[in-house]
Amino acid sequence: MILNDEYYMKLALKEAQKAHDAGEIPVGALIVSNHQILAKAHNQTEQLKDVSAHAELLAITAASHALNSKYLNECTLYVTLEPCVMCAGALYWSQIGRIVFGAYDEKRGCMRFNESLLHPKTQVVPGILDASCSTLLKSFFAKRR
Repeated sequence: MILNDEYYMKLALKEAQKAHDAGEIPVGALIVSNHQILAKAHNQTEQLKDVSAHAELLAITAASHALNSKYLNECTLYVTLEPCVMCAGALYWSQIGRIVFGAYDEKRGCMRFNESLLHPKTQVVPGILDASCSTLLKSFFAKRR
């Protein structure tokens, strides 16, 4: 089996579903290096009562512990929603090698504000499984309104 961006995004979607089922905004993330999953996470802001408990930040912490390093330059973050500015800042400091995201965040996505929020060496691959990622988010918010 060839492991590609869609394969890993499907795993991130499973994490997003966990968030959805827990009443959290359904965002899932994982960090991969050399085809090894170092971290899986989903939003836990409600559960942890912590506005910073975004999937990306939880995954960065877990991957850093797994590697015993604050730098993730040989890693790829797969996340179902374009990172926000807060997460982009943490991703910058981690020097993540690649960011692959699903749905664009039209209101708070970091690409809307300034691409220099990310490290200059970070490669960004947008829109992987965008429809599936967007559908999960839209269904969550439709139930809340």
